Amino acid sequence: MSQPAIIIENLSKQYRLGDVGTGTLSHDLKRWWYAVRGKEDPFAKIGETNDRTQKGNSEYVWALKDINLQINQGDAVGIIGRNGAGKSTLLKLLSKTTAPTTGSIKVKGRIASLLEVGTGFHPELSGRDNIYLNGAILGMRKREIDRKLDEIVDFAGIERYIDTPVKRYSSGMYVRLAFAVAAHLDSDILIVDEVLAVGDAEFQKKCLGKMGEVSQGQGRTVLFVSHNMESICKLCQNAKLFKDGKLIKEGKSNDVIEEYLFEKSLDFNKKSNLNSKTRIGEQNVRFIDTWTEDDKKNKRTKFKAGETIRILARLNKLATNVKPLQISFGISTIREVSITDLSNVLTNQEFISESSDVVIECLIKKAPFNVGVYVYNLMVRQQGQIEDWIINASHFEIVSGDYFGSGKIPDSNRLIFVDQDWKLNS
Repeated sequence: MSQPAIIIENLSKQYRLGDVGTGTLSHDLKRWWYAVRGKEDPFAKIGETNDRTQKGNSEYVWALKDINLQINQGDAVGIIGRNGAGKSTLLKLLSKTTAPTTGSIKVKGRIASLLEVGTGFHPELSGRDNIYLNGAILGMRKREIDRKLDEIVDFAGIERYIDTPVKRYSSGMYVRLAFAVAAHLDSDILIVDEVLAVGDAEFQKKCLGKMGEVSQGQGRTVLFVSHNMESICKLCQNAKLFKDGKLIKEGKSNDVIEEYLFEKSLDFNKKSNLNSKTRIGEQNVRFIDTWTEDDKKNKRTKFKAGETIRILARLNKLATNVKPLQISFGISTIREVSITDLSNVLTNQEFISESSDVVIECLIKKAPFNVGVYVYNLMVRQQGQIEDWIINASHFEIVSGDYFGSGKIPDSNRLIFVDQDWKLNS
């Protein structure tokens, strides 16, 4: 039977908004006065749930609240949830880069963590020196690190720069070396946050393979935070779902991910993402609305497989000069698996308009999508320059339908259908 590698009991972390530290001198004195009398921290009784979408009344928030969980040796565990759910706070507490407000953490073994680009690196030291520095922090002897050095450098793929100060590294080179160090040095627990997103696709795949080897082959414990649900499914047997600083579900990865995706689909039904502050581009042309319609031009977000779907977007042109508009609608599953890109460039349809307000429409004659929620990005370019790009601008849902008109409903595990015709030639 596996022994527990991590035991967390009644763990909470409170932050004071707008200030560094626990608060004012008066607050600290009040805490001290309650502590010497053996009474509960008075500020533990106040504070609000960490819901980023609402303006609260308290200056204190609970980044984590009353977390209890156990992770066994050799487990690969996915930590999932929306931004601000408390995932990174949990990892920082486990890595001891910050202290809990209440509760306890018991860890068996050495922890190697990769929480941010360049975590644990000294910018003035070379890549080689930082490998030895990280090994020393983990309590390893020089000869132990010597045995691992060539393997680390080879995995990172930066041999030419290994004796260059890391302050001159790109963010991708940082992550390559940081992950190689964390994965190859002798730690019992490997903690990896979303930083792998900085690397290229090939390196991300390489890292996932290494984490699988670390967990399954070497019996080390892996905690992996990612917004890529496919990566979580492939690597982790179990997952923990966090929301607003609370652990709301744990269990088999597929079950936990389904719960997360259900919550996410409810959010999509509430609002689109056109007001996103993360939109990219020069903004000479901007998306101001988007919606979906059926073949009768009725606004809908729910369709049967095989129905006609119209995706429409309204554009506002701030500049008066007329240039061809290059439009892209990128469609992906709610698990963030890219399905297809729709673009007038691919069909050689050129759009030129002198009007400041235009509506772009893309017609999908026989929607090939299987059951599920699908999100789409909006992008507009002029002469190759990105004017506006919105990730997950809106969504539509596909419900079960007789796509082939045969009365047979295909396997719901498949992502798309292909319109097909069969013949027997003798």
